[in-house]
Amino acid sequence: MNIAISIAVLIVAVAFAVLVAYLAMTLKATQRTMNNVADTLESMEKQMEGITSETTALLNKTNQLAADVNEKSSKLNGVFDGVKGIGETINSFNQSLNNVSSSITKAANQDSEKVSQAVKWGMAVMEMVKKKKNK
Repeated sequence: MNIAISIAVLIVAVAFAVLVAYLAMTLKATQRTMNNVADTLESMEKQMEGITSETTALLNKTNQLAADVNEKSSKLNGVFDGVKGIGETINSFNQSLNNVSSSITKAANQDSEKVSQAVKWGMAVMEMVKKKKNK
C-alpha cells in the first residue's frame, strides 16, 4: 500500500507541477498583455494632451473671431441706420418732386390757352429773328 500512496503522491506532485507551469505561462502572457495595454494608454494620454492643447487654441481663436464679428456687426448697425435715413430722404424728395410736377401740370392744364398763345408768339418772334438774320 505504501507504493500506491507514493505513486498517488507522485502523480499529485507532477499534476501540481504541470498546473503551476501552465499557471506561470498564463501569468506571463497576462503580464505581457498588461504591459502592452499600459504602453497603449500612455501613448493615448500623450495624444490626448496634444488634442486638448489644439482644441483649447481653436476655442480661443473661435472666441476671438466671434468677438470680432460682434464688434463689426455693431459698427455696421450705424451704417444701416444711415442708409435708412438716406432712403427716407430720397422718398421725401421724390414726394416733393411729384407734388411740384402735379402743381405744374395743373397750372399748365388751367392755362393751356395762354401757353398755346405764348408758343405762337414765340414762334412768330423766332421767324422774325430768322428773317432779319437772312436779310
